Amino acid sequence: MTEKKAGQPYSPEEILSFDRIKRAMTSRVLDRIEELWQGKQPLSVEQMNEVIASEWQRVKDAVRSSPAAREAFRKYLERTVSEQIDKLMKEDRAELESLGVVEKSL
Repeated sequence: MTEKKAGQPYSPEEILSFDRIKRAMTSRVLDRIEELWQGKQPLSVEQMNEVIASEWQRVKDAVRSSPAAREAFRKYLERTVSEQIDKLMKEDRAELESLGVVEKSL
């Protein structure tokens, strides 16, 4: 059941949660290590760590490019931008009011 070859993209379901990421990543890392080993001399710790690090980068890239990540980042940006605008409005409120800016328009 080693159909998950190195390079296969992660499905949106595999990157929904940390436990799913861990299961999917573990399976892919083990498959990749078995492919590299092929009954030869065992892989070194450094080689295994390279496979793990490479797969971790693929997971992060998959999460970053997912629609859910884009939506979450957009919400984060909206909140952050709104907070910054509120701060500026509070700092310059008196000046803007003196220039005719009102609380709410009709």
